[in-house]
Amino acid sequence: MSQQDFAAALLDPDLPAPAGLAAWNGSDPAQRFRVYRNNVIVSLIDALADTFEVTLELVGEEFFRAIARLYAYACPPQSRLMAFYGAGFPDFIESFPPAAGLPYLADVARLEYRRIVAYHAADVPGVGAEAVAAALADEATLPTLGMTLHPSLSVVVSTSAVVSLWAAHQGILDLSTVAPDAPETALILRHGLNVEVLQIPAAVGAFLCELQAGASLGRAAAEAMSIDTDFNLVSILGLLLQKSAITALNPTRSPT
Repeated sequence: MSQQDFAAALLDPDLPAPAGLAAWNGSDPAQRFRVYRNNVIVSLIDALADTFEVTLELVGEEFFRAIARLYAYACPPQSRLMAFYGAGFPDFIESFPPAAGLPYLADVARLEYRRIVAYHAADVPGVGAEAVAAALADEATLPTLGMTLHPSLSVVVSTSAVVSLWAAHQGILDLSTVAPDAPETALILRHGLNVEVLQIPAAVGAFLCELQAGASLGRAAAEAMSIDTDFNLVSILGLLLQKSAITALNPTRSPT
């Protein structure tokens, strides 16, 4: 029996126990293996439940544990760091036919996982307002000016009320006031020791995504303006500075 055979049987409930197993007390090794296999899967389900608390609350314990069990068999951990287990769970939910009637569920799961990533992201100091103002005032480099955003920062663009649904399950909003099918864009970032979830306009979300993709400030602002002509660059830069979310200025980037 190889480790590969053991692992394959451990993660496939349809496979028999590996050959060559023996129990010290003479009990049935196949039965003991089935118990062990179930315990392993239950521990993975519990780990997912800890990460995706709101997702669980939205669908209930039975539904959540059923889909989590399927995910655990299909996508076992690839790292010892269980804090990051479940990166593919939102996509798994999105492709899971029984969840098709809950279009918001996968995006709520994405938001929850991004919060975990934000919490564990590297701690990088932000640049000051003076440095940003100087870069914006430099006409020679302004056309190609880029910005590096804090590693904890991410954006979730959803066709559903992803922020409001999450907030309602934190006691911030009354769930009865939430329209689940109202599109919302979430900004997730860590400020100090706190992971924050903010609802932002779609244009701001597009602006931030462009910056993260390496676009110049001008290109990112143009993308935002194509979505909303009232896009306010000064306002979003002020928010990023307030949250220490601009970590580097890159004046030599080529416009994209």
